[in-house]
Amino acid sequence: MKPTIYDVAEKAGVSIATVSKVVNNTGRISDKTRNRVTEIMRELEYSPSSVAAALTGKKTFTIGVLVPDIANPFFAEVARALENHARETGYAIILCSTDYQREREQDYLELLLKKQVDGIILATEARDWKVFKKLLDKKIPLLMFSIDHPSFSSHVVTTDDVRGGYLAGRYLLDKGHRNFAVIAEVNRASGRLRLEGFKQSLADEEIVLDKDSVVYSKSRVEEAKEAAKQILTLKNRPTAVFASTDLIAAVFLNEARKHNVSIPGDISVIGFDNTIHAEIADPGLTTIAQPTDELARYAIHQLLKSIEKPNLSGHRIMLAPELVERYSVRDLN
Repeated sequence: MKPTIYDVAEKAGVSIATVSKVVNNTGRISDKTRNRVTEIMRELEYSPSSVAAALTGKKTFTIGVLVPDIANPFFAEVARALENHARETGYAIILCSTDYQREREQDYLELLLKKQVDGIILATEARDWKVFKKLLDKKIPLLMFSIDHPSFSSHVVTTDDVRGGYLAGRYLLDKGHRNFAVIAEVNRASGRLRLEGFKQSLADEEIVLDKDSVVYSKSRVEEAKEAAKQILTLKNRPTAVFASTDLIAAVFLNEARKHNVSIPGDISVIGFDNTIHAEIADPGLTTIAQPTDELARYAIHQLLKSIEKPNLSGHRIMLAPELVERYSVRDLN
């Protein structure tokens, strides 16, 4: 028979109210008692019902996280970091990958509402923003991760993508490069902002990107392959390529080998994110690093503040990216 709160209270030698306080992290309880109750709960494999908690208006200690594509290493690392920091505060993550599809987005949102999550972290650019405005109308705490929307007053935690794009361009310029191409993830605002920052760095040297030198691609293998082929077959082939994600950059490295193009001997490549792709690439990928763990920590912290104080004004936190130098860029100087 499944253990109940009564079983836990009896074995721990405390009242049912004390067990409830431990489960819901409320009231004043000594560390000794809290640890004792927690130990008994673990021993009996007692699992409080989140549904029952929701029906009584209590917290379920769950957070919904929507990402666009869990196969993308950046979002996989984001999910892991969010889960780690949530666990530290006693919360669990319900992860949903929308695959950039409106139907999945709506289905997952309905699921999260049925699960009575205490808050939602949105890391995907919604196909239908009206759906998420309903969350705010229902007073459900919402935090936007690595995205922003002017009509939302929720918390935002993101990286300075314009700065990151600028750093990439400035680094290539300092290495003597003057002929560039860019593969930009145009379906996300972050990709467009990174392209904007890159162009700003070139403008400092009065360099303008040729129209054919900017190729748009989602951060997916097949699309990135086609984008890479477009650049590799240009008559005026660039000496350096900026890819707005590491996944796109890694695909470019692979396609370059197929075309007998040496990296960085013939073409230098710089990515963005500093995911596992950058570390295991051959050669090691120079990239712009996002502070993923720090972003996740701020995201959980800000969302929990909204859960505790629903009327709290939204805050916008923007963290600085950093250049990580490896071996994919040749110094032409």
